Amino acid sequence: MLQKEPTLAELFPQIEIKLAEPLSRYTYTKTGGKADILAFPKSIAEVQSLVTYAHTAHLPLTVIGNASNLIVKDGGIRGLVLILTSMAVIKVTGTTLYAQAGAKLIDTTIAAADASLTGIEFAAGIPGSVGGAMFMNAGAYGGEMSDAVATVTVLLPDGTVSELSRTALHFAYRHSIIQENHSIVLAATFALAKGDQATIKAQMADFNARRSAKQPLEYPSCGSVFKRPTGYFTGKLIHEAGLQGHIIGGVQVSTKHAGFMVNLGNGTATDYINLIRHVQTVVFDQFGVALEPEVRIIGEDLIG
Repeated sequence: MLQKEPTLAELFPQIEIKLAEPLSRYTYTKTGGKADILAFPKSIAEVQSLVTYAHTAHLPLTVIGNASNLIVKDGGIRGLVLILTSMAVIKVTGTTLYAQAGAKLIDTTIAAADASLTGIEFAAGIPGSVGGAMFMNAGAYGGEMSDAVATVTVLLPDGTVSELSRTALHFAYRHSIIQENHSIVLAATFALAKGDQATIKAQMADFNARRSAKQPLEYPSCGSVFKRPTGYFTGKLIHEAGLQGHIIGGVQVSTKHAGFMVNLGNGTATDYINLIRHVQTVVFDQFGVALEPEVRIIGEDLIG
C-alpha cells in the first residue's frame, strides 16, 4: 500500500496555510485572483522552511508584504505565496530601530516617534510594509528609505541569511538591489537620531493631513501608480491629457489626485491594468513622455 504524501498543513502545523485563497482579501485594490497556496510565516525560521519546501517541491514562490502598491492579476498566482505581515516585531535600542519585514511602515514611524527618534517622519502615512519599502526604496515628501536605513537582512536564493549594508543595497529612485537578486527581505535596521518628540509628532501629523487632503484614501487603490518622470509631475501630465476621472470597468483615474487609480466598487485587476495602459498611451501620444509603473503587477491573466 502506497504511503500518502503529507499535506503542507501537516508538514507545517504551526504555520497558517490556506488553499485556493482569493488575494483580493489582502490587496489594497480589493482585486486579484486566487493563490494556489497561501502561507503566513511568523518567523525567519518559518520563512526559511517554506522556501526550502518550495524549492524541493519545484513550486513557484512569491512573497508579498502589505500589498499596498501591488496589483495581483485576476488569474491569481500559482505555487506558494508567502504573506509576511505576521512578522511584525519592532524594537528600539538607543537610536537604532529594528523592524521585521512584515511590520507596517506606519507602525514603524510611530515606534520611532514614541522613542523620540527622528529620521523617518516622511514615511508616517505610507501604507506599505518594511519589506516592501526596502524592495522599492519607498519615499514621500522628499525622503526615501535610503536616507534612514542602516542594514537589511535578507534570505538569499541559496537559502542563507545575509545582512546587507545601505551601500550594498544600491538604492536609487524606487529601486534597490533586492529587485534584481531575488532575495527576500526579512528585517531592516534604521539609523535614527534623538529629537524632540512633540516636533516629530507634529511633522508626522502634518504629512498625514497633507496626504489625506490630496490623496483618495476613501477608496481602495494601489497607491501611486506611476514613477515620476524626470522633469514632470505625473498627476499634472495625466490631468492635462484629459484623463482625470476616466473610467475603465470599475476603476477610475482619481478625481482627487490624477496620479492614483481607485476601485469604485466592482473593479478588477484587469480594469486596473487596462486603465494603466490607456493612460500610458494617451500621455505618450500627447506629450512624448513614457510613464513607467511604480505599482508592481504580478500573477497570471484570467483565462476564459
